[in-house]
Amino acid sequence: MTDIAVEAHPAHMPWLDATVVAIRPETASAKTFRLALGQPSQHRAGQHYIVRLTAPDGYTAMRSYSVASAPDGSNEFEVTVELLRRGEVSSFLHDEVVVGDHLEVRGPIGGWFVWEGTTPALGIGGGSGVVPIMAMLRLARRQNRSDLFQVVVSVRSPADLYYASEIDGPETTIVYTREPPSAYSRPASRLSLHDITPCVRDGATTYICGSTGFTNAASDLVLEAGVPVDRIRVERFGPTG
Repeated sequence: MTDIAVEAHPAHMPWLDATVVAIRPETASAKTFRLALGQPSQHRAGQHYIVRLTAPDGYTAMRSYSVASAPDGSNEFEVTVELLRRGEVSSFLHDEVVVGDHLEVRGPIGGWFVWEGTTPALGIGGGSGVVPIMAMLRLARRQNRSDLFQVVVSVRSPADLYYASEIDGPETTIVYTREPPSAYSRPASRLSLHDITPCVRDGATTYICGSTGFTNAASDLVLEAGVPVDRIRVERFGPTG
């Protein structure tokens, strides 16, 4: 582990009031929520916030959501939420929350799966695991340092691709596993060594995010491509919503 930054334990962080200032769809089952705090967000690319909902009877439900937006020094940040079957928090956010509503949040949290935008890196995201990778890509582009950050995204079909209007670019490789766009040169198949190898660079840190199955498979490919184990950072998404 090379990240030695000290941060507060999440349980010691205060709950903050966040106002929903914008909502936009990403796919048929995912929405991005832009939240505004009463103070600067101070998040780093790769971190997350916990969202807490409290029912009238006092019952609470909490879920962690990665920040999708690049750090910009403002009091606003974005999280992208996938609607999951029987997901208490994701269902409420998708079905009930509107612009102007207030949410309780705690964060930003995380010091290991973080990219500061100053060293070469490769981000590999599977499905909704692309969210923190997108924060890193946006940071690279904001700093005009896209040369530092390469991205590989694995997704089922064009309809499932998050941030479709902006994620494509010379630094991005999109792997469609089931249904590629028409005239797409790569046939539909799972992420392979052939997809990873051209993006691997000496000294770069690789960030892998997605489901347990995806991150395990991607980690094996990255190791096979020659990336040292101490240069690999993994974040796994659980099934809760």
